[in-house]
Amino acid sequence: MRSHSRRRFVGHIFSALAVSLSLSALLLGANMAHAQNERQLDTLYGTVSLSGQPERVVVLDEGALDTALSVGVQPIAALASRGGTDVADYLQQYVTEPIEIVGTVREPNIEAIFRLRPDLILASSETNEALYKKLSRIAPTVVPDRKDTFSDWKATVRLFGDALDKEDELEKILAELDQQLEAMHAYWQTPQTVSVVRWNPQGPILMSSKLFTGQLIQAAGLNTLSLADDLGERPHSDTLSLENLAQIDADWLLLASLTSDGEAALIEAQKQPVFQRLSAVQNDQVKVVDGQVWSSGYGPLAAAVIIQDLSQLAAQ
Repeated sequence: MRSHSRRRFVGHIFSALAVSLSLSALLLGANMAHAQNERQLDTLYGTVSLSGQPERVVVLDEGALDTALSVGVQPIAALASRGGTDVADYLQQYVTEPIEIVGTVREPNIEAIFRLRPDLILASSETNEALYKKLSRIAPTVVPDRKDTFSDWKATVRLFGDALDKEDELEKILAELDQQLEAMHAYWQTPQTVSVVRWNPQGPILMSSKLFTGQLIQAAGLNTLSLADDLGERPHSDTLSLENLAQIDADWLLLASLTSDGEAALIEAQKQPVFQRLSAVQNDQVKVVDGQVWSSGYGPLAAAVIIQDLSQLAAQ
């Protein structure tokens, strides 16, 4: 009996030990998974520490909204698009849950953002330090470096993807876009120049070739104008008079507007003889494009729209 009791006692010990080891293994696995989700992001205003996937994301940048939607994240709030009162039209099809509008690009509503209790805020590279300090008291706030806007749009997008803990999903999307852009090189039999112009009520402005659209144009095997190349870190030229339209002439002229007033001004300009003398007009190589994409937005979904528009040029 004593031998039987001893064996039963030892058996209990081994059973308890096995349970303890199993729990330890589960806890170790959970801790390792948590550690893998911990990440340090280099932002304009210093290092931001994050862990896990955020659940209540507020986006204060059109590219951040584009990026979030491209990887299946539905933000709870965003700013109105430039020239609009809601999310940009090209993004509407990807919105499956209500997104509260918390201000404009010029004036985010801090109180409205605070009431939403976000666990992550993705902001614009143009966010000033005073605004950043207010936002960062509400939730971890990620502000990309402005220099990436003029050098590599994908660097900014990757920062947002990292913040959302969606790096792998984003990399697959970017790789596919790169393949599509590389394939477009075969479309152009001779070198082609492209001019991207936003038409405001006051007149046209030429968009910098260093911005998102210019980077994509060049990645597709096309050339930008020297005037657009020389703008440096200015997003666009000064307003041009109709008499100076020759400065924006190219093989392809892409015209965009953000407002109905801008569209009306463009329609009037197209009636002018000086506009009709442009080589792009005479060669029927003018295309009106979405201003929310071509002169304001950026991100994987905007890139897909631009690739589609450029493909139409090749097919024309």
